[in-house]
Amino acid sequence: TVKYNNLSMESYNISLTEHSSMPVEKNITLDRPSDIQLTCQLTTSRDLNSVNVTWKKDDEILGNDYLINATGNILYTQHRFTITNSKQMGSYSCVFQEEKEQRGTFNFRVPKVHGRNKPLISYVGDSTVLTCSCDDCFPLNWTWYSSNGSVQVPVGIQKNKYVRNGTYANETSLKITELLEEDGGSYWCRALFQLGESEEHIELVVLSFLVPLKPFLAIVAEVVLLVTIILLCEKYTQKKQPDSDNEKELEQIEQLKSDDSNGIENNVPRLRKTEPVGQ
Repeated sequence: TVKYNNLSMESYNISLTEHSSMPVEKNITLDRPSDIQLTCQLTTSRDLNSVNVTWKKDDEILGNDYLINATGNILYTQHRFTITNSKQMGSYSCVFQEEKEQRGTFNFRVPKVHGRNKPLISYVGDSTVLTCSCDDCFPLNWTWYSSNGSVQVPVGIQKNKYVRNGTYANETSLKITELLEEDGGSYWCRALFQLGESEEHIELVVLSFLVPLKPFLAIVAEVVLLVTIILLCEKYTQKKQPDSDNEKELEQIEQLKSDDSNGIENNVPRLRKTEPVGQ
């Protein structure tokens, strides 16, 4: 790293050809003021004098404070400037305009903050710790926010409720004690750098202790319902059984009566009819 005007000089390069089908991009992480040197080169078989070269900051064309040079079939352009604040961050593009436009873009951004991708689940009455960090960075400070819908509210430091901490400069943590269900929601950690801010979102879910029991209680309710149905069926069956027995007994009695009647009729002697003998 070369020192330039008491700031570090950061150099970045992009190479293009006349056959490049897509714009070429390079992402650059910057967390402190620096002198920047961007270089683009285009290799082409066409006449280099017919190629128009411009530089853009986002969609705005920059002035002519850049260099253009040609060697053989390679056209070079270099843009040199200083980034000292967040407004100077963004995308810088070199544009080579011939029959087909070729573009190379340098995207400057502050370090990305990393949190937790999945929701953090805890229970009422417990404590939990939310953590954020960034790689190889040194924020000026960290701030925590909770979101109420679309509005972010700074998390105040309340005794025995919120505790902010960080072992190293590139990390921060927020400890929340004696959790309530209303403590659940979205939390944001924000890192402030000399050249801008970066933030990350963490989702906290606070459950009551009844929540894990709900599946178990549902199963118990199903079992109770099933047992009740079985008992009712058995009771109905038992109630119906005596009626069937009574009906059978009545049928047997009727059958016996019928048999007895038939027996009496069969045992009565039949009288022969005699005709008087003629005198």
